Amino acid sequence: MAMQDNNRKIIATCEMHTGGTPLRIVVSGLPEVKGKTILDKLQYCKDNLDDFRRFLMHEPRGHKEMYGAILVEADDETCAIGVLFIHNEGYSTMCGEGIIALGRYVIDKQLIMPNNESSVFNIQCPCGPVKVFVESKNGKTDMVKFHSVPAFVYLLAEKIKVDGLGLITIDIVFGGAFYAFVIDRDVGLDLRKSTTKQVCDIGSAITRAVKEKINIKHPESEGLSFLSGIIITDGKDDYMEEATMNCCVFADSQVDRSPCGSGATSRIALQYAKSQIKLKQKRRFQSSATKSEFIAMAVQEVTYHGRDAVIVEVGGRAYYSGSSQFEMEDEDPLKDGFLVN
Repeated sequence: MAMQDNNRKIIATCEMHTGGTPLRIVVSGLPEVKGKTILDKLQYCKDNLDDFRRFLMHEPRGHKEMYGAILVEADDETCAIGVLFIHNEGYSTMCGEGIIALGRYVIDKQLIMPNNESSVFNIQCPCGPVKVFVESKNGKTDMVKFHSVPAFVYLLAEKIKVDGLGLITIDIVFGGAFYAFVIDRDVGLDLRKSTTKQVCDIGSAITRAVKEKINIKHPESEGLSFLSGIIITDGKDDYMEEATMNCCVFADSQVDRSPCGSGATSRIALQYAKSQIKLKQKRRFQSSATKSEFIAMAVQEVTYHGRDAVIVEVGGRAYYSGSSQFEMEDEDPLKDGFLVN
């Protein structure tokens, strides 16, 4: 059990990963996260507990690619728990790979009572309630799938000028978070040959351009009205059984190790809007960083604030990688953590 004293703080965590993307789940030691709604709780963390985010995500306890989850009480009575996602730069409104890991965690830690072979429950994210399906085999949690909030195309074939690239074409899609999509060959990349640094540098340049030149507005919440990241794809968007590759660059030049769960949600919505896939046609999405895969498909058409949207199912597997107990001593000049760029 994590404890606090006058000059020392101790936080206990459970360590997991989904497709290579780490998830550091806070188990104990964090002060109370206050707020009436989950977006209030998110703002409270930003205003009052951000030193704990840096403490857990940054060196010497974390690293630039670290990702984490703070479990909170849900204000939506349909949800078993709420979650706030944290990373090297701040906070995410949704993380599909995080949801896949939390699916196992919630059942394994008996935060809800499991069913024998399949458990279904909702997790409240800042973007809204996400329905989670956890399969069990031989008494052990296994495959996890989720249905995220309605996913929709925000901007299609938008032209934008990017330093070093000139005029490029992007699509912007919401799948729990906003992502801009670009095809690798259109920006001088090949996901199967380019280095991660090359992909990251191009993705970061596009991110800066989009944030400077496009004012993103979510139809329901100002707290969701920002670009989460750039997803560079191999352009294989027409339906096929073969896996299609992508790479998500988000936060402060952070490269997703997994195929990106909310990115897969968004990409399915984009493919469906372009009539490249049909309902219930499964696509395999592969990470350019680790070659890990998710399976996703559009399962239902819906209308969301006057926009055509779809409910997308994404599935994958998460694994435990350990548990940790981190200490912070007040006299440590680097107690809040640091990043070396």
